[in-house]
Amino acid sequence: MAQILAPNFIVNYINEAARSKVTLQPPRLLVMAFLGGVYIALGALLALVVAGGATTLAAQNPGLDKLLFGAVFPVGFIAVVLTGADLFTSNCATQMVPLYRRQVRLTEVLRVWSVSYAGNLVGALFAAGVFAYMTGLLDASHPWSPFVLSLAEHKVHSPFHVVFVKGILANMLVCVAAWQGYSAKDTLGRMVGIWAPVMAFVALGMEHSIANLFFVPAAMLAGADISLSQFVLNNLIPATLGNIVGGALLIGLPYAWLYSETDGKVENPTDIDLP
Repeated sequence: MAQILAPNFIVNYINEAARSKVTLQPPRLLVMAFLGGVYIALGALLALVVAGGATTLAAQNPGLDKLLFGAVFPVGFIAVVLTGADLFTSNCATQMVPLYRRQVRLTEVLRVWSVSYAGNLVGALFAAGVFAYMTGLLDASHPWSPFVLSLAEHKVHSPFHVVFVKGILANMLVCVAAWQGYSAKDTLGRMVGIWAPVMAFVALGMEHSIANLFFVPAAMLAGADISLSQFVLNNLIPATLGNIVGGALLIGLPYAWLYSETDGKVENPTDIDLP
């Protein structure tokens, strides 16, 4: 019988992890977030090469190509969780638990979010410039080059409200992935728990602000006709706001309320058995 951790135990675990993150010195959190941004970017780069290079599949069965794109993308998210790196979008939900329990202040939560976002930004841009551009993977000669440009241009030309709503669903699924990852007691179980929701949001074409910090700058380096203001105003701001709503208000706070501090203590953290 395989075992997973009970939901109330997971919320307590997240509470303690979030409180510990608040106590980190900014340089340590910044480095953790830098690594998180790099890992997300590498998963995104892999997805671009694999799915973008499957030109025949995309022409004949675009649904399967989207599934392929989503299937390989979670490599970066899995690396973030398993190696202890940091991701802004996950923090949107996890920091809500100690905030709801009045164990941290709102200013501390905002500081964690700000440092995390900054580190993710630097990491994603570093990966775009060094691992994607300087390696030649963004050269126009590659079969996935049109896919890179098309993806980014679609992101910056979508209406504000559409990107915002897509950002909400994206981070709901990302935070569910983090929750499911914490639920497993073994590495394979954690990987599967993380993979499925992340695959879903990517295949559906939702908007993840940190992933977009790689996708759009990478396309700009590849020659996309996208200005910095277009990227920030049309995509990054609505995606980030949507991510905050999806993670903090629709995942973090509901679970913090459902499993309050008095209800969240369990004697046996593995009281759910699965076949």
